[in-house]
Amino acid sequence: MRTRIGKILAILLVPALLAALAAGCGATTGKNKTVKVQVGEVTRSLFYAPQYVALSQGLFEEAGLEVELTTMFGGDKTMTGLLAGNIDIALVGSETSIYVAQQGSKDPVINFAQLTQTDGTFLVSREVVSDFKWEMLRDTVFLGQRKGGMPQMAGEFTLKLHDIDPHQDLELIQNVDFANIPAAFASGTGQFVQLFEPQASIMEQEGRGHVIASFGVESGHLPYTVFMARQSYMDKNKKTIQAFTDAVHKAQLWVIENDPETIADAVISFFPETDRDIVVKVIERYKNQGSYASDPIIDEKEWNNLLDVMESAGELQRRVGHEELVDNAYAEQATR
Repeated sequence: MRTRIGKILAILLVPALLAALAAGCGATTGKNKTVKVQVGEVTRSLFYAPQYVALSQGLFEEAGLEVELTTMFGGDKTMTGLLAGNIDIALVGSETSIYVAQQGSKDPVINFAQLTQTDGTFLVSREVVSDFKWEMLRDTVFLGQRKGGMPQMAGEFTLKLHDIDPHQDLELIQNVDFANIPAAFASGTGQFVQLFEPQASIMEQEGRGHVIASFGVESGHLPYTVFMARQSYMDKNKKTIQAFTDAVHKAQLWVIENDPETIADAVISFFPETDRDIVVKVIERYKNQGSYASDPIIDEKEWNNLLDVMESAGELQRRVGHEELVDNAYAEQATR
């Protein structure tokens, strides 16, 4: 990812005209008009349920915002869109803002509202495993995630916590595209696989695999998926950022207060091809392990845990401080 983002930064001059156009996206056209905001999500996932609640329950509209959501399909594509001004706000892993900072960007990408606070992947076994212990992964074939992405880094971090060297103690496969990992496992690749939901639950439903552990539980709290924007956009659209964060926090409280069935009914329109029972099961699993952040504040302890995970994976050139890429002012105001 660092290489791709480095190329992006090299070709994007971010001219003044582009900045002006981006700022224009946040301008109102009249007293009673809503502010249009272009949001890009890294993928479509039940992991981001509070975002879809904010959309389906009209919380963004209540805040005076007209949010247009685009699925970008990948962290590199999401960051490209943000840097180019094609989207105003990105929902993506905080590691992408660190990669940009490591390239010396003059217009840093700032994290301002946290949505998820754990990794969202699960360890799935091809066979039924009773009394699972992590050392069982030694000398097995493990189908992991893409190198440099947070799922893979959280996975490797977890293995190391259990004294397993992911590159020495097992056969690690990480050259399969994100979208093709479930199909690769279903076709016979690997004895174990690291999967997001709902793919993990679908594997269970089809009898192709069995969820035996959670990487989110093992790797601890960290700013896994966060709303972020370029500093230049935030400076020119402070009221918009505040209104957006207010709506996000209302959605977080809504998710806390409602059961998985009610949440599923609120977000299922965003997942028309997913069985409702699966949607309920996934939301319940994420709620039970505390994956959905209860407020949008990105605290320093979680940020440092993220740096530890990236450092362990060899993806960190320098420890980028919490104060450098996090602005909690909007989240703190929202919680008040």
